[in-house]
Amino acid sequence: MTAVKQGMTVREILAVANYRWLWLGQTVSEFGDALTHLALILLINRVTDGDTSAIAYLLIALAIPRATLGLLAGVFVDRWDRKRIMQVSDLSRAVLVLGFILVATTDNAQLGWIYALAFVHSVMGTFFNPARSAIIPNILPEKGLLAANSLSQISFVLFRVLGASAAGVLVGQANAFSLIYLVDAITFVFSFIFISRIALTGRQVTAPTALDSQPARQILGQIREGIGVIFASRVLVGTIVGAGMTMLGLGAVNILMAPFIVNNLAVSETWFGAIEAVQVAGMIISGALVAVLAARLLPTHIVALGLIGVGGGIGLTFLVPNIWWLFPLLFTVGLFITPLNASISTLFQTEVADEQRGRTGAALSAMMELAGLISMFLAGTVAAAIGVRNVFALSGALTILAGIAAWLIFRGYRPVPREEVIEPELTM
Repeated sequence: MTAVKQGMTVREILAVANYRWLWLGQTVSEFGDALTHLALILLINRVTDGDTSAIAYLLIALAIPRATLGLLAGVFVDRWDRKRIMQVSDLSRAVLVLGFILVATTDNAQLGWIYALAFVHSVMGTFFNPARSAIIPNILPEKGLLAANSLSQISFVLFRVLGASAAGVLVGQANAFSLIYLVDAITFVFSFIFISRIALTGRQVTAPTALDSQPARQILGQIREGIGVIFASRVLVGTIVGAGMTMLGLGAVNILMAPFIVNNLAVSETWFGAIEAVQVAGMIISGALVAVLAARLLPTHIVALGLIGVGGGIGLTFLVPNIWWLFPLLFTVGLFITPLNASISTLFQTEVADEQRGRTGAALSAMMELAGLISMFLAGTVAAAIGVRNVFALSGALTILAGIAAWLIFRGYRPVPREEVIEPELTM
């Protein structure tokens, strides 16, 4: 089975000025986010003497808005100017992150305020992400979506790793928490500037409609409409079934990987950088090959095969006798992750009409975040009952089943090319 049309290369999509500005905004803000994210974890770990529950509360505070308010954010993404939403989100987060200077340093660590600021910060990010995802098909033709989503995945991971590495150095060598928050705020300002350079000539926003006398009912109706779009599409059902089942397993893996490496494999925390680098290397290599995959496979096939591949890598972690065996496994997982995530985003962008893309994308994300939250809440209990290694085996098996389920649901799918919203001019 071959794809509908030849995809664009990364060089070609970056030659589109509007996409280039959007991508630059993403990269600088991801770097800053990673700085603050790890700095907060290191700070909480330091002031609580390694209390994992205190760290878990931070991660939950960040995840809850994505799993709940994301549905509401999607409605407004479809009603308001998406570019303006991203700009307001950037500026508000720039201000919020400066608040950590007052409550999140070793001299003055107030956990309650840290959790509260992290929650509100995540709320504003919840508006940014569906707006960004929904606007991409307005600035690139369909044949460029898979490459664009692949580049986004690679950039997300690469700049997160760079930001986390920088945070580790700044905290470990200089105890520079306040400097980290200041740099993060500056990255949001740069993102605002880059996004302001985007000039859309095609249809970009649905004109806001007036709320009726019962706005709550109208908003809830639009949320239901977004969820209804998902369950009316066999492709989106297959996507949410596969991704949701996977997150039920991977949420626990994300919590347990660190203690597994330190306690079960008996190595120090200094190995984390090398382990992350190996997985990122796999993601970058597969990202460079996405155009080749797009010319030979449908996105639905890439999703199903990607889930099976990720599940196999995670499941085999159950067997690793030492840290060295983990390197090839995580490299292999990285090879599957970039095409998998890029294809999920591409299916959503091509299957959903522009005027419904915000609420539908937010609904998809919220369902996956909710599955991940459930998994995180259960991680400790399940690990205590069956052991950390068995959790990896269970998660891998669940992810493989997710891939098989998605494959069965996708059977017989034939993509229908969407009407091109815009044929962008390639400018440098």
